[in-house]
Amino acid sequence: MDFVKGAQAAEAAMRAVFPATPLLRNDLLSERYGADIWLKREDLSPVRSYKLRGAFNAMRKARAQVYVCASAGNHAQGVAFMCRHFGVHGVVFMPVTTPQQKIMKTQMFGGDQVEVRLVGDYFDDTLAAAQAYCTSEGAHFLSPFDDEDVIEGQASVGVEIAQQLGGDPDHIVVPVGGGGLSSGLRSYFGPQVAMSFVEPTGAPSLAEALRHGAPRDVSPIDSFVDGAAVAKIGARTFARLSGVAQSDVLTLDEDRICATIIEMLNVEGVVLEPAGALAIEALSEVADRIKGKRVVAIASGGNFDFERLPEVKERAQRYSGVKKYFILRMPQRPGALKDFLGILGPEDDIARFEYLKKSARNFGSVLIGLETTKPENFDRLLSALDEAGFTYTDITANETLAQFVI
Repeated sequence: MDFVKGAQAAEAAMRAVFPATPLLRNDLLSERYGADIWLKREDLSPVRSYKLRGAFNAMRKARAQVYVCASAGNHAQGVAFMCRHFGVHGVVFMPVTTPQQKIMKTQMFGGDQVEVRLVGDYFDDTLAAAQAYCTSEGAHFLSPFDDEDVIEGQASVGVEIAQQLGGDPDHIVVPVGGGGLSSGLRSYFGPQVAMSFVEPTGAPSLAEALRHGAPRDVSPIDSFVDGAAVAKIGARTFARLSGVAQSDVLTLDEDRICATIIEMLNVEGVVLEPAGALAIEALSEVADRIKGKRVVAIASGGNFDFERLPEVKERAQRYSGVKKYFILRMPQRPGALKDFLGILGPEDDIARFEYLKKSARNFGSVLIGLETTKPENFDRLLSALDEAGFTYTDITANETLAQFVI
């Protein structure tokens, strides 16, 4: 059976387990980019991501009694869901540092069929423990992406897109982590459909593999976009993506992705995880290429922990330029703080203020966070600070300092 027929067979078999995810036209994005833009809403699957597709297809073919995976996120939940469906035993290895919410959701989807084991502080340790367990117990290891049956299962997203549109789209924008979804879509549609592949700046595994001609470990990675933060793309997935042009691979800053999460939540009422927002934010990077075209952006997942919302909002504000942090030298004299406050404009707000006064010093250091309504307000504010003789250092983009003080 060729790949296209295999993906179609996988999609047909899935209908006994869960319905096709919606493909919805988005008026806001269509008007913004002058294109016919549709969102493939994988965030509306039973486990709020596309990962259950690959797990289903691999498990229906393997027919094992015990399945094992190593994951702290969507793959774990997809495997757990399918273990319950097939009535088989699953052992899910997760790092000890996994948030309790993700552990609880995995247990909820798996029920009595799934055992969660917390091993290691880092994923490499977790993976090694899972593979060692498979060797000793004769269990079947389910890769999150580097498996031909998983790739075929993820390609069912493409089967549904073609069915729901009544034909192929002109352009697809897809996030890339380990490459299971992206390689599946590329293999299904072939070169006749233009594709853009999007990675977070902190984990450019596909871009580096293309640059070197083979999968390459890009550690250390930034794990913020956890659904796409993979240090090394799969060997099997890269074999299907190796012909991709480097110009078709886009990398997006993590803070920039946060701005899209906030906009989709506030304007559209759509809850997306960082990886789920990648393709939507990347539309601006291909705006010239998609004008007048029928475009599908893959909203790959919506497993967003709302405890992260303050951080996401913070990063979005910093990226958009409406929030900045400074170390300000404040003269230690009466009225100095009043002088500073008088410089602030009507749209400026103090979000953070920590003043360390030291005796026998002429100046004290102040950590100050300022919010405003539009980025250009900072031009006026900084000019006023210069005229008043204040000395300051902008630390907004200093990631090392930000980890400690922001």
